[in-house]
Amino acid sequence: MTRLTVVSFLLVLASSACGAEGVRTVATPNGGAPQHALMGADGAIHLLYDKDNEPCYVKSSDGGATFSAPLHLVDEASKKPGLEFDVWDMALGKDGAIHVVLGNNAWKLKLPKDQWGLFFTTLEPKGAAFTPLRNINHEPCEGFSIAADAKGNVALCWLKKGLYCALSRDGGRTFSPGAELNPSYNPCPCCTTATAYGSDGKLAVLYREQTADERDIYMVLMSSDGRQTRQQVSTTPWTVAACPMTYFNVNPSKDGYSAAWPTKGDIFFARFAADGKVLPPGEIKTSGRSSMRSGVLTVTSPNGNTLVAWNSNFKLGWQVYDAKGASLGAPGSLETRGKGIAGVVAKDGSFLLFQ
Repeated sequence: MTRLTVVSFLLVLASSACGAEGVRTVATPNGGAPQHALMGADGAIHLLYDKDNEPCYVKSSDGGATFSAPLHLVDEASKKPGLEFDVWDMALGKDGAIHVVLGNNAWKLKLPKDQWGLFFTTLEPKGAAFTPLRNINHEPCEGFSIAADAKGNVALCWLKKGLYCALSRDGGRTFSPGAELNPSYNPCPCCTTATAYGSDGKLAVLYREQTADERDIYMVLMSSDGRQTRQQVSTTPWTVAACPMTYFNVNPSKDGYSAAWPTKGDIFFARFAADGKVLPPGEIKTSGRSSMRSGVLTVTSPNGNTLVAWNSNFKLGWQVYDAKGASLGAPGSLETRGKGIAGVVAKDGSFLLFQ
């Protein structure tokens, strides 16, 4: 038996269909902690994971049975004693380019503030290594997210008292200066942002407000000409006098978006039309619970089924819902590494989660 066959066999043994209908779990390669995963137009799975504080990338062309040799995201020139980089988000761009945003612990090492910021790197199509890290804004900030489309548009979002965005029209080679979306937006400073391009080319940005200590989730939709609309998407109230430090997620679907977020420790999700309006039945409470700054995921298959997954105290949980918001099957649960979460819609419309 060849080494590749042995690896495939062991990974298949580590995979299982557990709990909710149409969900398969796969062990993250090399004992890594899963962070983000995306499915390319060619059916290849792109996975980011952390191993010993080293962000790594692998690719699978056979549905998660085998993976490529890992590539490190941080180039040697960017490494310094005690400096650690962590992945915040990933997006697939034009011709299959892989774009990633990272942060570091420069604040903890008390390095000059121009060494803080949002860092960006790309694995070009047919590239053998990620490009050297680029510091996009050179300032204290957090809550990083990224979106990209097949036309070469790339959007970076972050929090710095306000909600900021920088745009690229050339596949991430150059970016516009970071600009505040609207000074009236008042985001929770230690939560995050989540962003995605819709099928109509609009950019959806999800964030949590803190005005009057009401910690509601809002979605901003921005057209290519810069016009914006904003609406509140969460309906369960949450009044708290401190930032809850939560993460959330938005992803495009065939006709709009799906999004998931925590409120009072519970996981909620909703589906949206292309114009950002919440679709019936509105906000749906899942059986999931969240931990501080832990991953939440929602992805929708072509048939309208939506997977909602969460990480709570190093335990991966999930539930599938149909196009009308009704739950399918029982929730699933498995131990996982780290606080991240990674999953995709498989080529056959089922769901795959990494543990």
